[in-house]
Amino acid sequence: MTRHRHDAHDHQHPGGHHDSHDAAARIVTVRPASGLSGDIMLAGLAALGGLDNARLAALTEELNLPALQGCVRLEPRSVNHVAGFGCHIDLPHEHEHRTLADILTIIDASSMPERAKETAARAFRLLAEAEGAVHGIAPESVAFHEVGALDSILDTCLVCRLFVELDADRLVCGPLPLADGFVQCAHGRIAVPAPAVLRLLEGVPVCAFAGRGETVTPTAAALLKALNADFGPWPAMTIRTTAISYGTKVFPDAPNGALWALGDAGHQARL
Repeated sequence: MTRHRHDAHDHQHPGGHHDSHDAAARIVTVRPASGLSGDIMLAGLAALGGLDNARLAALTEELNLPALQGCVRLEPRSVNHVAGFGCHIDLPHEHEHRTLADILTIIDASSMPERAKETAARAFRLLAEAEGAVHGIAPESVAFHEVGALDSILDTCLVCRLFVELDADRLVCGPLPLADGFVQCAHGRIAVPAPAVLRLLEGVPVCAFAGRGETVTPTAAALLKALNADFGPWPAMTIRTTAISYGTKVFPDAPNGALWALGDAGHQARL
């Protein structure tokens, strides 16, 4: 199984005192049928934890950003008559560009647990490093566009907060499906995977996807690395709960979503 190699400050697993391969570890696995985005990850983890919208709203309030209050809810969705969940997100449009320092200040000022703060900050640092490498500038000089918008702050912070809510020690992800095509962004029309995503995918197993267009977003790629995801087949675990989450993009030949499972490592159930 492939594991990311990060700098020394990134080696600690988000589970804190748990070893990622401890026999008592609680594992989340995601099988990305058509790729991953921040909202697909948010919906999957919320559904996996059985969160209702009142609890989701309470977690959102921890971000201490008025524009995000009451902005997200989990809703039932069905693709090809298979039921799952998606996120409905309603945010005000903003033109503000934020630096890494701006976003880290927002995260630090939140009421999230320290573990969630650290992981969210790591995700945005990884994004800034990737964007800086693409544009030939220092990470601190990156002016975030899409990734600095409110929806990406929401997705990144809530995914990290939900991982803590699930008391998860380890994330295992299947190979990421990639397709050819183009996406429109702040820099114009570019080929996919977008350059920053391409940098973030270094060391990550991928596979072909029959559709066209963006299948892995910068937010999702950074989150997977910030959460120190392992990549490989289904882990040996006792499954406790499962979920299916869907995105909003429509691919003609595949459901735009992911399969999720939460379980205990090996065959020893953790109650």
